[in-house]
Amino acid sequence: MDRDQRARSEVARRATSDDLWARVREVDTDNTAWLTQVIEQHGWPRRSHVGADAAAAAWLLAQHADHDPDFQRRCLTLLAQAVDDGEAKRSHLAYLTDRVRRAEGRPQRYGTQFWYGPDGTGPLQPQPIEDPQHLDERRRSVGLGPSAEYADQLRQQNSEDRRRQ
Repeated sequence: MDRDQRARSEVARRATSDDLWARVREVDTDNTAWLTQVIEQHGWPRRSHVGADAAAAAWLLAQHADHDPDFQRRCLTLLAQAVDDGEAKRSHLAYLTDRVRRAEGRPQRYGTQFWYGPDGTGPLQPQPIEDPQHLDERRRSVGLGPSAEYADQLRQQNSEDRRRQ
């Protein structure tokens, strides 16, 4: 997880050059290969087996495996079972659900995925959301805060990252 976050922090601190994003993709690919082996040998990393930090790290690596949508879908199924068994966070399942749905071209359910619009030049905004009038109810059901607060938090973080560049 440290390599994953270091690579992304580097991109956030500096101009988002192709070289830096290539490094992030390389780290994501390596992390996906590692997590694939872990899952094949031991199953999904459950809190009671690996601890809360390692379980969260596994989710984050799956979340960032955008280069392998089949792997993300497999992780989504395994994570859903872990949530049902009380072994993973519902909020992590919400984030990965949204990530997989967006990769499939479907609207997200929990409003966790943001972008700069279809052409990448607009303001930071949520990607399309299914049934937006019930969004905060769904977010609350998985332990996430209100969508407006989350959007403000992301925009502030993004603004700070851009000032550091």
